[in-house]
Amino acid sequence: MKTVLVSAVALIDVDGRILLTQRPEGKSLAGLWEFPGGKVEPGETPEAALIRELQEELGIDTWQSCLAPLTFASHSYEDFHLLMPLFACRKWNGTPQGKEGQALKWVRSKDLRSYPMPPADEPLIPILRDWV
Repeated sequence: MKTVLVSAVALIDVDGRILLTQRPEGKSLAGLWEFPGGKVEPGETPEAALIRELQEELGIDTWQSCLAPLTFASHSYEDFHLLMPLFACRKWNGTPQGKEGQALKWVRSKDLRSYPMPPADEPLIPILRDWV
């Protein structure tokens, strides 16, 4: 089984809310809510992938020094295994916008379970709730 490395971030605003993005129609797991991020390309670090993905998907800039490793997910889907480091970030430039048409929602950590998420994201919720 192939292992896919995906990097994700919990963007945390000044009010302690976490940004979720909704997977758009036409993608696998469409309609589910997730932490922003994406696949790590060959030769790229997880941090560099996040900086690139945040610019491409949300139109914001951040820096490696602002990405704090928090936890990770390791989950087997039917046709691949997902390994996903989750970083926390409280500092960025710009206002997040869904540049690929995806919906965005700022959510309190206690309310994260109200949003249906991919199976790999669900085990991250208690860790985030304890940390934020």
